Amino acid sequence: MATTTTPGSHMAAVNPSISSSRRTYTSGTANFGTNSEVGVWRRLKSSSHISATQPFFQSFKSGPTKSVKAVTRAMSGAAENSPLPGLPIDLRGKRAFIAGVADDHGYGWAIAKSLAAAGAEILVGTWVPALNIFESSLRRGKFDESRKLPDGSLMEITKVYPLDAVYDNPEDVPEDVKSNKRYLGSSNWTVKEVVESVKQDFGSIDILVHSLANGPEVTKPLLETSRYGYLAAISASSYSYVSLLKHFAPIINPGGASISLTYIASERIIPGYGGGMSSAKAALESDTRVLAFEAGRKHNVRVNTISAGPLRSRAAKAIGFIDMMIDYSSENAPLQKELSAEEVGNAAAFLSSPLASAITGTVLYVDNGLNAMGVGVDSPVFENLDIPKAAK
Repeated sequence: MATTTTPGSHMAAVNPSISSSRRTYTSGTANFGTNSEVGVWRRLKSSSHISATQPFFQSFKSGPTKSVKAVTRAMSGAAENSPLPGLPIDLRGKRAFIAGVADDHGYGWAIAKSLAAAGAEILVGTWVPALNIFESSLRRGKFDESRKLPDGSLMEITKVYPLDAVYDNPEDVPEDVKSNKRYLGSSNWTVKEVVESVKQDFGSIDILVHSLANGPEVTKPLLETSRYGYLAAISASSYSYVSLLKHFAPIINPGGASISLTYIASERIIPGYGGGMSSAKAALESDTRVLAFEAGRKHNVRVNTISAGPLRSRAAKAIGFIDMMIDYSSENAPLQKELSAEEVGNAAAFLSSPLASAITGTVLYVDNGLNAMGVGVDSPVFENLDIPKAAK
């Protein structure tokens, strides 16, 4: 079995403090709103076993919803002093491996934070050429602000592994990559080697997250995409998930969960999202269903994918029109607000938890409902229709 000799950051795991046992009810707060609502929520008593300083969700930037306000107004004084039935997301004692975290932006980082807030231990796999910068930023505290969890503590990453999920084992790596200066100094970074290192270091995991996508010709229309560009997009963005799950599944504890990230371009036309990336996302969603059956039957592991709306991540900015996609979503989605990375992270925490124990083979849309729309209501052709607008 290979032993990792990489320069991976290895920090002591300090999971978020969660005080009471599963059978003991304590008071707690649910932090769903803006500061103006904090006082209201502090009067609520929760029977969840997450401590009062540990809300299990990130604060939603969009502010409190109408349904939340209705609940708080409907409660009598006596009810406010009575414990509520608890339904917590509890991942204490679970270990997660998130593939594809290279900075403190993007959905991979947000998912890691939400899993950590629920009590999970965090391991990450970082693309080899980005490894040194990522580790340096962690050590120098550049990510400290974005590492803050709901209770004020900082998310701890137990270990960072170098990873290039395009290669399954060392024999697959071409000579020009082996000799590339961006890979020098790192070893054991193919999928098989990373899994062997994780097994040797920790024995097993409970949660696998695939947050990887790359299309070298993503800015080209499909008709202008080369065979190389198309296959490269499939390899990095969809088969990499098959490979990761194939190698990790034997060390995922029974009842574990695996999650990937997809995009609506898998089933709708998104001009500008080219280079075979739409095909890769369609393959990823199809594979999710097949893998749910195979991994479920063989390893008792659930497999789901999250179709996330547009986010101003560094990776998305490379496409060149992310701001337009966000503006389009804000104008046309049922919920007229900008999607936050935390909302996707919280959905992933739910899918990873026992609360989702019967959910597998599913595409979960976290996009403010844009997937449900058949037309863009901001089109001039609808200007004479009385289409409601969200209150600002």
